Amino acid sequence: MPQVDLLIHSAAQVATCASPDGPRRGAAMADVGLIPNAAVAVSDGEIVAVGPSDDLLAAYTARQTIDAGGKVVCPGFVDPHTHVVYAGDRVGEFELRIKGATYMEIMRAGGGIVSTMKATRAAPVERLVQESRPRLDAMLALGTTTIEVKTGYGLDTDSELNMLSAIAALDAVHPADLVPTFLAAHAVPPEFKNDPDGYLDLVITEILPRAADWHKQAAFKIQNSKLFCDVFCEAGVFDREQSRRVLSAGLAHGLPPKIHADEFQNLGGVSLAVELGAVSADHLDVTPPEEVAALAASDTVGVVLPAVNFNLGSTHFADARAIVDAGAALALATDINPGSAPCPSMPLVMAMACRYQRLLPAEALNASTINAAYAVGLGDRLGSLEPGKQADLLIVDAPDYRHLAYQFGVNLVQTVIKRGRVLTV
Repeated sequence: MPQVDLLIHSAAQVATCASPDGPRRGAAMADVGLIPNAAVAVSDGEIVAVGPSDDLLAAYTARQTIDAGGKVVCPGFVDPHTHVVYAGDRVGEFELRIKGATYMEIMRAGGGIVSTMKATRAAPVERLVQESRPRLDAMLALGTTTIEVKTGYGLDTDSELNMLSAIAALDAVHPADLVPTFLAAHAVPPEFKNDPDGYLDLVITEILPRAADWHKQAAFKIQNSKLFCDVFCEAGVFDREQSRRVLSAGLAHGLPPKIHADEFQNLGGVSLAVELGAVSADHLDVTPPEEVAALAASDTVGVVLPAVNFNLGSTHFADARAIVDAGAALALATDINPGSAPCPSMPLVMAMACRYQRLLPAEALNASTINAAYAVGLGDRLGSLEPGKQADLLIVDAPDYRHLAYQFGVNLVQTVIKRGRVLTV
């Protein structure tokens, strides 16, 4: 009888979220690949088998066993859009918004991204690591095992490279896997206030090539983890053609594109993402039906971020229901950042998406696991419980996976297992 490293058995449900042919779409989003009274066998950090408990208990011995009786086992969450590395906070802006100031008004007054830029520029790499690690710890405790992390609070060459160094340093010491994204085109820094094209020239000719060279020497490259290139395509930030310049330059240096699009105004960012073969288009709060249709006809994953709308006190959310019904691949993310979404919790995002965006709990779980993994280019390696995939999984203290979205304000994640290792979180 073969021996495995770990056998989790007797789970009330195992939600596999399996999707070997790409992200789940349409009607398939309502299926999480549920197996009742099930088990998962793990060896060498990979999943060996998933199936009924009686079958796996008869087929394997194990160095370590976990009785998950009465509980749910599901994939670890993948958060495909975060700004989790930064210095300082923006709690004062929270009060300004309560008093009626809008996100863009705060940004135009020198707050917002530029406020965090000032704190981040002043912070050495060690301080960025020190301040950011507790946020990663909180995300891991809430079940997130893979985290995309953007730069974009440096907005000059040295500070953007410092952010990349901080992301790499955190990836080296933290149990969660981090996926880096280059986002120097996040805002126009004060020194280029009246010359956004001049700043983009700096991004394209100096910062981006330095970032691409950094990636060639980084552990991420050795681990076959890409460096993505992102841009904030939005009125008052960068328009469609400026965004094209940035993403095209990224492609020329081997950085696959992602895009912030349609958060406040539609500038055609989604159609640009589809045209350039972007791995994801994110926000989508005001994306019109014709661009949703274009998204559905593409391989680009649509990522929606309901914690932003909630935090800004908005009653308008991205039409995730229409995105799913159109057949597009949909993912969820926290967008954790100091201004618009100080939220580390994927389960809370799932709860919001079900209530405000009319997703079913199954759709929310698939959007937070397998589809989110495809939104960072890792759907073939993680995001579901399938033999041969990385053993990132959760034991949830509930009898039914739907409790992850049904309950809120409580952490139901009892155990986090990363690469087959049971973590204390």
